Amino acid sequence: MTHAPIIPETTRIGRVSLRVENLEDVLEFYRDVVGLAVLSRSDATATLGAGETPLLVLHRDASASPRSHDQAGLFHTAVLVPSRAALGAALERIRYRWQLDGASDHYVSEALYVTDPEGNGVEIYRDLPRAEWPRRDDGTIRIGTVPLDLETVAAHSDGAAAVPDETTVGHVHLEVTSLENARKFYADTLGLGVQTEIRAALFLAAGDYHHHLGLNTWAGRSQPAGGRGLAWVELLVPDEATLEAVRRGLREVEVDVRDVDGGLEIRDPDDVRLRIRSEA
Repeated sequence: MTHAPIIPETTRIGRVSLRVENLEDVLEFYRDVVGLAVLSRSDATATLGAGETPLLVLHRDASASPRSHDQAGLFHTAVLVPSRAALGAALERIRYRWQLDGASDHYVSEALYVTDPEGNGVEIYRDLPRAEWPRRDDGTIRIGTVPLDLETVAAHSDGAAAVPDETTVGHVHLEVTSLENARKFYADTLGLGVQTEIRAALFLAAGDYHHHLGLNTWAGRSQPAGGRGLAWVELLVPDEATLEAVRRGLREVEVDVRDVDGGLEIRDPDDVRLRIRSEA
């Protein structure tokens, strides 16, 4: 990179928005299985979150076509809970109400995987202490995958029906059509740091997190994002001054920017919409 990162190291993931066909079914899943609270609801839209913080926006769009097998888009939304007790409670809810797709120890986190009623992937995870994250000689973080001991996680459950108020969207993982094009956009242009690269996948972060964004080409997607599923991903910067600096940086590198919902919106090479907004 020849310029300072456009996306500052203080950036984190805010909300994720999904286009859905059956709002009630999807809402019930994120409320009863994932454990998010319903913060607002209308005939066409629902917002769910943790405590009073919105994390997921669902839009009913019966006219949207299903996402096709070759379209880029969402691999999973990753809900970050603050403790193993909360992860254990999520495992209990999944076992009682749904079906677990998989579970992994990623060296930096412990993760459970499920799929919502319309085929959108969901990860529920908790981070291990930062001091335990394995690092390479250059300081980047090494992410791996080994089996997770589910019974140990279950034994720590606090039995809660909802996630704790401190829960956030920790990262978002996308399926892309070209890892090279995605790297040019997210790393070379926006300035996210590559923490880990494995077979056909990249994991990038703002600052020193293990990753805010995952990118993969495992399914051989060949067409831009579209249809039902991911509508947009929100990046949060700390204040309005930072947001304006981001706006200037994007214009300097000729990224198309439009104003939306009190912030900015840009699109990645696969037409995934990224919204950038100030927390303040």
